[in-house]
Amino acid sequence: MEQLKHECGVAIIRLLKPLGYYRKKYGSYAYGLNKLYLLMEKQHNRGQEGAGVGVVKIHAQPGSEYIFRERALGSNAITEIFGEIGQKLSDYDLDELLADDVDKFVPFLGQINMGHLRYSTTGKSGISYVHPFLRRSNWPSRNLLLCGNFNMTNVDNIFESIVQRGQHPRIYSDTIMLLEQLGYALDKENHRLYREYRDKYRDPELSKQIEDNMDMVRILSNTATEWDGGYVICGATGSGDLFALRDPDGIRPAFYYYDDEIVVVASERPVIQTVFNKSRRDVKELKPGSALIVNNQGKVKINDILGQRSNNRCSFERIYFSRGTDADIYRERKALGANLVSDIMKAIVYDIDNAVFSFIPNTAEVAFIGMCEGLMKRLEEDKTDEILRLYHSGKSFDSDAVREIMSRKLRVEKVAVKDIKLRTFIAEGSSRNDLAAHVYDVTYGCVRNDVDTLVVIDDSIVRGTTLKQSIIGMLDRLHPAHIVIVSSSPQVRYPDYYGIDMSRMAEFIAFKAAVSLLTRTGRASILGDVYANCKRELSKSESEQENCVKAIYAPFTDEEISAEIARLLTPDNTNARVSIVYQSLEGLHKAIPDCPGDWYFSGNYPTPGGVALVNRAYINYFEGNYDKR
Repeated sequence: MEQLKHECGVAIIRLLKPLGYYRKKYGSYAYGLNKLYLLMEKQHNRGQEGAGVGVVKIHAQPGSEYIFRERALGSNAITEIFGEIGQKLSDYDLDELLADDVDKFVPFLGQINMGHLRYSTTGKSGISYVHPFLRRSNWPSRNLLLCGNFNMTNVDNIFESIVQRGQHPRIYSDTIMLLEQLGYALDKENHRLYREYRDKYRDPELSKQIEDNMDMVRILSNTATEWDGGYVICGATGSGDLFALRDPDGIRPAFYYYDDEIVVVASERPVIQTVFNKSRRDVKELKPGSALIVNNQGKVKINDILGQRSNNRCSFERIYFSRGTDADIYRERKALGANLVSDIMKAIVYDIDNAVFSFIPNTAEVAFIGMCEGLMKRLEEDKTDEILRLYHSGKSFDSDAVREIMSRKLRVEKVAVKDIKLRTFIAEGSSRNDLAAHVYDVTYGCVRNDVDTLVVIDDSIVRGTTLKQSIIGMLDRLHPAHIVIVSSSPQVRYPDYYGIDMSRMAEFIAFKAAVSLLTRTGRASILGDVYANCKRELSKSESEQENCVKAIYAPFTDEEISAEIARLLTPDNTNARVSIVYQSLEGLHKAIPDCPGDWYFSGNYPTPGGVALVNRAYINYFEGNYDKR
């Protein structure tokens, strides 16, 4: 229902054979580029603000370019980028060129192909913030292409460390700082190898020995220990070394596949399966704290760089962002829907016969299937009990009576239809809200006026803006007696600082509801107490801090906050009664047992930086600095 922005998606391809091999077997020198395009398009859901492509030619002739980069802004960035690359390749007659010449001279046809899809979480946009970032040098082994799916929580500390070393970052962003850190470590590794080999070899053999013996484990180990956040960082040197490093808590996802032809890394498992026609067991998850490393000779290793901490794989990834075509995610989303059945039955006062069930298109559809399966199972149990009661009652037990019981069905309808994307660039004020109210349309005639309860499931309710401006009013036009909005995820109470654009506390409807309840029940003083406690916590080191914002929610049950959310989101002119049912934390963990990271809902941040930032976010809220995160 509400579009959330996610930090990014990555796609990396390393060709392990000469380009001529792919021309002979697959019919094109651009095999790597074509596969990169597919990987990026199939992860388009992860970033629509911009995209970038970087290519490294390991065998480029001296005097010709060996690192190529193309970036673009906007939702059509992928098409624009590959169109531009195609235009540049059209200058060459690839059918006539020898494979060796293609390898040496033709732009954008190389062994390393790096793609990135961007969603901004920092509020900063523009081509300067689009990955991959590039650090240039005259020495191939000192060049660095960098992209990632990440957000660092200790940017200030990293910045101070870089400045103290004498470096001067051009932009205050976590990507630039990581580029500077890794670039510095890359320089140190070059110097180390130079000192080791300078008495054994002379140039150009000395430079070749340096390029062939780069220790990426050393480089990453000397750098990544300073990072706090959720990340998958991918990099490639101009001399052909490649790495993909995942954070030790496993917050951000990464998957890989390799054989004797190719190495692939992507943010989602099913895109690798689809693009390369591989089974699920072929595509592996990159373990938290580990790096996939490919040296310039094509040797692949998985190295433990940071160690694996407690499992904090992000549950919200599974609920909202990841592609539902993944077998595990599909099963999990169905389980999320099924786990809500008891609470839904309670909300409709156990009256299935006078209830219509539907979903908000399109991301809630799988949870809706699970919800319906759970409700049908419940209905079948009820019908069995009815038949047994009838049998034991001594009343007339004939085929008509049984048939009447068996005729009870779950009433499933598609009541909400995602209409055309209405543009609001001309409208303002109430006119804009009126347009927003018509983003969805309804199917008339499937709800009995003032009789039926209309139950509609969505994947999440974070800010509630679309519910208030559009959804509830739209559903009310069907004249139900009662509207029950169901969220397959729990109440989002706390900001995210690891890559999902949910960082402004004042925007969360659950937070607004808790503040409203504190005020309405005469406990507003708690707001000031939490402010003082947050100020006190920030005087401590990050590792010693506790999340003081939990005290905002402590006086109330989940049901009380849900009821207040419903009150706040129900438009004044609504005729139907409105209720909101949220997934419980227990239901979340039951449905998604392998991804227990739940800080959005519980406030249990996996890293010290997250705790420090939530305390700071509340201080900003209390002081009225709503634009600060």
